[in-house]
Amino acid sequence: MARWLPRSTNLTRFCQKLNRVKTLEDDMMETSFNRCLSTIDLTLLGIGGMVGSGLYVLTGTVAKEIAGPAVIVSFIIAAFASLLAALCYAEFGARIPKTGSAYMFTYVSVGEIWAFLIGWNVLLEYMIGGAAVARAWSGSLDSIFNHKIKNFTETHVGAWQVPFLARYPDFLAAAILLVATTFISFGAKVSSWLNHVFSAISMGVILFILIMGFVLAQPKNWSTQEGGFAPYGLSGIMAGTATCFYAFVGFDVIAASSEEAKNPQKAVPRAIAFSLGLATGAYILVSVVLTLMVPWHTLDPDSALADAFYRRGYTWAGFLVAAGSICAMNTVLLSNLFSLPRIVYAMAEDGLFFQVFSRVHPRTQVPVIGIVVFGLLMALLALIFDLEALVQFLSIGTLLAYTFVAASIIVLRFQQQKGDVPTLAASGRPNPEPHEGPSGGELKEYESFSDKLQLVDREKSKEQREPGQLKAAFEPYLEFLSDFYPGEVVTVAVVTLMVSAICLCSILVFGNTHLNLPTWSYSLLLVLFSLGFLLSLLLIWAHEQQHSTQTFQIPLVPLSPALSIILNIYLMLKLSYMTWLRFAIWLLLGLLIYFSYGIWHSKENLREPRAQLVSARYVVFPGGSLEERVQAVQPSSQPATGLPDTDTDDCKR
Repeated sequence: MARWLPRSTNLTRFCQKLNRVKTLEDDMMETSFNRCLSTIDLTLLGIGGMVGSGLYVLTGTVAKEIAGPAVIVSFIIAAFASLLAALCYAEFGARIPKTGSAYMFTYVSVGEIWAFLIGWNVLLEYMIGGAAVARAWSGSLDSIFNHKIKNFTETHVGAWQVPFLARYPDFLAAAILLVATTFISFGAKVSSWLNHVFSAISMGVILFILIMGFVLAQPKNWSTQEGGFAPYGLSGIMAGTATCFYAFVGFDVIAASSEEAKNPQKAVPRAIAFSLGLATGAYILVSVVLTLMVPWHTLDPDSALADAFYRRGYTWAGFLVAAGSICAMNTVLLSNLFSLPRIVYAMAEDGLFFQVFSRVHPRTQVPVIGIVVFGLLMALLALIFDLEALVQFLSIGTLLAYTFVAASIIVLRFQQQKGDVPTLAASGRPNPEPHEGPSGGELKEYESFSDKLQLVDREKSKEQREPGQLKAAFEPYLEFLSDFYPGEVVTVAVVTLMVSAICLCSILVFGNTHLNLPTWSYSLLLVLFSLGFLLSLLLIWAHEQQHSTQTFQIPLVPLSPALSIILNIYLMLKLSYMTWLRFAIWLLLGLLIYFSYGIWHSKENLREPRAQLVSARYVVFPGGSLEERVQAVQPSSQPATGLPDTDTDDCKR
């Protein structure tokens, strides 16, 4: 029976495979893509991803059904929550200017299987999101013509009542996706130019809405006679915040495009900041004029802005608003179709997804195969599937990506920088790398495959400590932690922080409803998990961070990413159980692909055999000073061919 159980060494090696991180190239600016996008291009891509149909639909829905005129406050809070996630993306996009967005950031910091699952969920998020926007685009255009397109299709093609399928095939939605796919395949410059055109029209319409809206504003619509500014109270504002948060999803297209930016170290953080600021201003100001033009409780949730102008007697303005909404949805379509193939390319380039998607067209310098294949899949989804039940699925993929990117920021910030980080051997432990000694010589640190041998100058380490080491001020109180390898304690603390956040949010969401906890146990669990979260945060803070780099860094680490983590987890737990069920099924399908293909074809897996061929033990030759010489000695069971001869007469372990 015991012989069927896996050996501990095999299990350890398997876990190391799952958690291996991506090895970055020395020159991260080298790419097969065309670096042609400026800060303005990236900013408009981000605005196009965020300011879409939500501006024309979401504002009215939240104002009427959830928060009233206090939707303005909901957008402000949601913008702050989105800013926490956006700053994490900005730091990664500047430091690692490679396509892949959340997938890439997780791969270089947390581990391979987590990166694959993030990328796998982002794929579905973009496909469903693009198809849903295409159907909304089709519905908006059809409404201008009094639904003649829908009636014609149902009459001549037919309608059906099948679960998960749409009532009728939406040929218009599929057609706009195919047209957009064609333009995207022409290259980043063409895509950017097209996005400029639609963004300019959309922003012009928004400017018109603001000017006309303030002219037609009536402050009495916020009076107590109409229900007041916050008719649903604080609970309505916070519920509105949870919905408004998804209006800002889309800035990650900037990080996904960093490999095509001319100067990503500066352009990516600036573009994220500009686009998020402009989108926030647009949502807040439009909410102000909308709730001042007409009483909030009389809004039409499906077309609030256009209906508001109709009711004030400006029918022509309603048509202009409808045209602006179509242009805004075009930018969202382009954003989805632009990002999706690049995520697929990054996964395929690393060997975790099918290699055919890593091919870049030599002329257009874009992954044409990925664009065409996933454009067709998106068109198929829009053609026949009922996407209303799947739209909530978008939220969980986005929030999961935000959570892992925030955790990756903490892990990365407390790791040694690339110039100081020892290269990883097959065992996942560092190979020998020199460190500066007190007199300008080399103080060296070495590790074998099983044992850790550290030659550390204690006085020097107290004066200047590396990232991931315990701060000198905390060493007298936490001395037992100083024996761990730099970064190990931080990694464990990040895991503990996330587990505490999950438990804390679970009690907040389900404690009084599904779990029916008595007051004393509810309060006790809240205190315990809150303490676990805070202690993990303090333990991380007690370690040294990386020194300031030339690229953008998010302030207040680890506090800012930790707040982002707990907020994202809370919002995920507020989703319906059916969303979680679909999410679990999609994850299982992804794991099937990873274990049958990705884990074996990973480029990191191909690097391992060369490292595993060398079996060495390390011995130290005392030199009588702080400097030590360490040489690899070939085991007696293996020939010494290819290794330098070593004299071990006077060696000591």
